[in-house]
Amino acid sequence: MEPRKWETIVAEAARAFSRFGFRKASVDDIARAAGVAKGTVYLGCASKLDLFYQAILRDLRLFNAEIMKLIDPRAPADELLARVANEAFATLERFPLARDLITNVYAADLPDFVDRLDELRAHGLSTVLEILRVGVRQGRFRADLDLEAVAGVFLDLMTSTMMFHAHGPDAPARLMRHAAAVLDVVLKGIAPRPE
Repeated sequence: MEPRKWETIVAEAARAFSRFGFRKASVDDIARAAGVAKGTVYLGCASKLDLFYQAILRDLRLFNAEIMKLIDPRAPADELLARVANEAFATLERFPLARDLITNVYAADLPDFVDRLDELRAHGLSTVLEILRVGVRQGRFRADLDLEAVAGVFLDLMTSTMMFHAHGPDAPARLMRHAAAVLDVVLKGIAPRPE
């Protein structure tokens, strides 16, 4: 299948899944919206679940591409980390499948989907890893850091912030407050600094 046609199918799938959810979204409707036969959809994926995965992966790639644009190796890495974290929270609303994956919306409907989370998580880790590498080169972060572990911890803290504070009328304010606290703990720690 030509890449442009598959991209159209996955884009329509992302719209349908974000609007109706996994269970109510119809492959027939997705195919119709993409201007292809239902069988054509199954040339690019093995099942509706696989199509859903492809749609989430697309959302995460687009989200990550937006965030990666913010990485300027000339900027201080600690400020860069804060800017990227804040922008990620603000931007995530434009990527509802990625947001719902992070906030655990799909857990009840798709318990078998957990097996694929590591691959999806790798997209978020790549951005944090790049910022950490910039910070080590700048001398703003310690050279002895286990970069992958630190990136994972940071991503876990930001993900849990999303999971617990992304709902309700005051969600944006709570998200920013907790994101600031995560950044403070990561960059400064909680122990008093020696005079």
